[in-house]
Amino acid sequence: MAASATTTTTTLRLFAHLHVFLFFFLSFAAAADNSASKTPACRNITQRVLVKKWVDGSEAEALEGLSAQFGSFLPSQEDKALKLPAIFANPLNCCSSSSSKLSNSIALSMRGDCDFTVKAEVAQSGGASGLLVINDAEDINSAMSCYGNDTSLNVTIPVVMIAKSSGEVIKKLFEAGRKVELLLYSPDSPLVDLSEFFLWMMAVGTIILASIWSEFIACEQNNDPYNQLIPKDSSNGGTADSEREIFDINVMGAVIFVITASTFLLLLYYFLSSWFVWVLIVLFCIGGIEGMHTFIVTLIFRICRNCGRKSVNLPILGETSILSIAILPFCVALAIFWAANQHASYAWIFQDALGICLMITVLQVARLPNIKVASVLLCCAFVYDIFWVFVSPYFFGESVMIAVARGDSRSGESIPMLLKFPRVFDPWGGYSMIGFGDILFPGLLVSFTFRYDRSNKKGIVNGYFLWSTIGYGIGLLITYLGLYLMNGNGQPALLYLVPCTLGTVVVLSLCRGELGHLWNYGSSSSESSGAV
Repeated sequence: MAASATTTTTTLRLFAHLHVFLFFFLSFAAAADNSASKTPACRNITQRVLVKKWVDGSEAEALEGLSAQFGSFLPSQEDKALKLPAIFANPLNCCSSSSSKLSNSIALSMRGDCDFTVKAEVAQSGGASGLLVINDAEDINSAMSCYGNDTSLNVTIPVVMIAKSSGEVIKKLFEAGRKVELLLYSPDSPLVDLSEFFLWMMAVGTIILASIWSEFIACEQNNDPYNQLIPKDSSNGGTADSEREIFDINVMGAVIFVITASTFLLLLYYFLSSWFVWVLIVLFCIGGIEGMHTFIVTLIFRICRNCGRKSVNLPILGETSILSIAILPFCVALAIFWAANQHASYAWIFQDALGICLMITVLQVARLPNIKVASVLLCCAFVYDIFWVFVSPYFFGESVMIAVARGDSRSGESIPMLLKFPRVFDPWGGYSMIGFGDILFPGLLVSFTFRYDRSNKKGIVNGYFLWSTIGYGIGLLITYLGLYLMNGNGQPALLYLVPCTLGTVVVLSLCRGELGHLWNYGSSSSESSGAV
């Protein structure tokens, strides 16, 4: 009976965390369309444009746009750009001479009915100093190009496209009789932003904390620190590992996981919608609640061993700590607050807190038993990441990974399985981000090296934990370098992280003559009650 109860609890735990592993692969990156021009007169490379806005003299929220492949370039500094009144062309399509006075203004027109070049020439002939084209959709990544064989195009004003929703905001201001002024410029992003340093610290810190958690934080606890609200087996018939519900990932499980992740990624790509994203948000909240609950309760018990030892007997749950029950509503409230305010400027703090607690818990539940399984899992993840970022455009017309990472553009909802930090010095704002998979996959290996070092009584220098952690930190820095060299286009982070972590351990163990021991470590005697 004890073995049966342990198996049931183990199955419940595996099911509770399965949704986390399905999202390891997710990471965010931005992609820009800098396609070549279609005629010799269209040689401009498209630029991201910042549209600053003033309403009745008061500065309002800025908009973003994309420049055309023709027309003049915009300055990169705000003080070199002109603030001009905005005027809608009449007719709105700007396909024929406007009855509105466009002189010394930025003309606004709707997309459609004629070529972009025609709109630009009409606005320029009317004396406009720039043209803002309002798209008929939210996506503005499609470049405004020239069509036909006209090589005599002579557009000397900047032409910029903005999203449909941005145009509607300006339209409503005009309908309300407000005066709108605009300033167009294309600022450069800083080569390095402080946000990336903090994100690097969070990622490396999460892996280190997860690795040492069981040994130094959750040690010397008689109760199960991994889930205070799961029914306990009173007979205590299992081993220490079974009580902690730890799962060793095997070779077959590693391969099946990558196949499952690929299937799930394709489902997201073809069927991604607002409701689908909200399903993932709910799953993230459930995992985040469990992770934060475990994190807080474990820390309290570690700081004060006699705190919260009182328990009550609850239906289904059985004997449960009062402290555990008291902490749960706080975790639930925080997750609900984040979900309701996830678009607020401060929401990233709560998302990161939930995400870090979730990843620490997952790295306690799942583990790699040896380097053989680590090599299979990380090499499969390595190929997986490269294929869905770099190779998938040849089959699907775009990067499947990046398309999924953008989320649902119609509702503005995005998949929350990532850590992010607001960019500090970037005039574009936005966030630096890293997906959970880029932390969890290498984190499984780093956690294994820590356990191996402790079991074999290895020191910091002659062990593997320190070097695998340094390898992860260097790999993450190389990932950022790759983003800069590729002009911010999406990069498969595991392309750099896997060689820097797994490669470090393999090469170091070869030099020490210990690869054979690491490769088959733990195979003679199972250290876990279950396998994934």
